Amino acid sequence: MSASGNGGVFAVHAACIRGVEACPVTVEVSMSGGIPGIAVVGMADTGILEARSRIRCALRSAGYSIPRRSITVNLAPGDMRKSGSGFDLPIAIAILAASNQIPRAGLDDALLVGELALDGSVCPVRGEVAYQLLARDAHLTLVTARNPDHVPLEGVANRCLDHIGTLRAGIEEASHAYRSVSPPDHTGPLPDFLDVIGQEIAKRALVIAAAGELGLLMVGSPGSGKTMLAKRMTTILPPIGEHERQEALCIHSVAGEDVSGLLAGERPFRAPHHSISAAGLVGGGRPVRPGEISLAHGGILFLDELAEFPNNVLQTLRQPLETGSVRIVRVDGAYTFPSRFQLLAASNPCPCGYLGDREIACSCTPGQVLRYRSKLSGPLADRIDITIDVARPDPELIVRGTEGMSSQDMRALVERGRAYRTRRYIEEEHTVSDASVEGAVALFALDDRASAALIRLARAQHLTGRGIVRVCRIARTIADIDEAPQVSEAHVLEAAMFRGGGEDESM
Repeated sequence: MSASGNGGVFAVHAACIRGVEACPVTVEVSMSGGIPGIAVVGMADTGILEARSRIRCALRSAGYSIPRRSITVNLAPGDMRKSGSGFDLPIAIAILAASNQIPRAGLDDALLVGELALDGSVCPVRGEVAYQLLARDAHLTLVTARNPDHVPLEGVANRCLDHIGTLRAGIEEASHAYRSVSPPDHTGPLPDFLDVIGQEIAKRALVIAAAGELGLLMVGSPGSGKTMLAKRMTTILPPIGEHERQEALCIHSVAGEDVSGLLAGERPFRAPHHSISAAGLVGGGRPVRPGEISLAHGGILFLDELAEFPNNVLQTLRQPLETGSVRIVRVDGAYTFPSRFQLLAASNPCPCGYLGDREIACSCTPGQVLRYRSKLSGPLADRIDITIDVARPDPELIVRGTEGMSSQDMRALVERGRAYRTRRYIEEEHTVSDASVEGAVALFALDDRASAALIRLARAQHLTGRGIVRVCRIARTIADIDEAPQVSEAHVLEAAMFRGGGEDESM
């Protein structure tokens, strides 16, 4: 609905954050006789109702007169619940325009979003990226407060308004265009795998996981370097795509998180504490906000001390890992958040952490170990393809220092594997439907010796069908890194090293 005037009625464009999207809202203001005051209708929450007091103080401070009439503010559509302080500015401007205290020219093409301070200053609100996307789709100019963390998006007309007192000259004169800014540069060096000494097998596993987009679990005693390895995972992933980056920017903006890393081209890395609730992990609350898995969209979700997470919290990850999104249903509707991330996890082998350690004896009873390790199996374990043991490196290696694979070396292998996989998919697209009738394993293109090795392995370790496919998935990724059209025996044997324990294969 465009802004229009009809006697004492006026309407402007506004928006409301719903999930991670900005939904259009029309703010209509009508003035009539009766008891002076401002009434807000249209399913507004308490935060919007509080805007009435802020608007009164702001108008007085800016030198405007508050109409001594009954003012009705309608937020349309009326069947959608609205929340947030971003309605302060559009309501105030609609009141001023309806009472003919400011020019109406230019308001028809503006999307107004902003919170008002008591002195009339316009303050930024969360979700600027979502508002920009809505303004671009609606072919409107976004008018909001000057934001020090402004995120420039291509094709969006942005203007900033500092104080409502300047509106006497009209919206076009009062607001100013943002100056073009460049993405921020890093003030320090990024972490590098070259700093991780004595963990070349673990680095190889991370390369395979990154190339095949596979889930990975690291099991090892305290101090073995599991967290150090995980924090460097984003440095070997390919650059984030523009569409995925825009989605991640929108999620972080709505959540009020720092976006400087995304603007600099980094992929997100989220490492929630094991005390996190299910709503904190997948999203929820009122209003509904994205959780950690959505904040990890396009990047890494690292669950340290996996066995310490509540089981009900871990099980909420199953559906997002399969679909790449999370759907939250509430009384007022359904919310869908993108959540395509790569799962990394780390855990101690037992409650004390020293089961199997070469130097320190484990103090746990067999029952304690069994209960602890049972949390590392089950439905979530099906989504973790690679499991590796991470041992503490030899102190002599740390003291003397050794050189292993750097992040640059590992990233080159990851990019090569992903590029070859893409070419293979294109070349084999016409054969997939024919091969699928022979079973899932036939799709991985094992040669004769590789098939024989896989059969021997399956019989020796009593692998189920799920375990066999898991080995094939890892072996196919290793073959892609080697740019091999077929999976060889060597690829299968290496994959068997990273398959993980067999405690969950029978479940």
